[in-house]
Amino acid sequence: MTHETPDELRYTDSHEWIDDSGDALRIGITDFAQDELGDVVFVELPAEGESLDSGDACAVVESIKAVSDIYTPVTGAVTATNDGVLDQPELLNTDPYGEGWLFEIDGAVPDEALGATDYREQIE
Repeated sequence: MTHETPDELRYTDSHEWIDDSGDALRIGITDFAQDELGDVVFVELPAEGESLDSGDACAVVESIKAVSDIYTPVTGAVTATNDGVLDQPELLNTDPYGEGWLFEIDGAVPDEALGATDYREQIE
């Protein structure tokens, strides 16, 4: 199965994506991650203003298969959270790169973030 992997995003080994096109970095889980999880039924997000270090568990995604921690790939302060996924957690399944984003954070894209080609090779 081929998973959607937009070229303009960066990716982590733990299957988060990073969008650096706005004022802050937007973070979410990849199409591959949501597919592995199955139907998402609950999401817990970090608090706005919370300071995070790269690698911190900062969110929780619960599916019919498992409960998974989400790790921030970036050190910084959370500037926004997507309340839409709290009310409609299935957005992580139906639109993981759009309406299913999780949070925004001030910071820089880490050097170890993967480009789309490298991430595709990792998951295929």
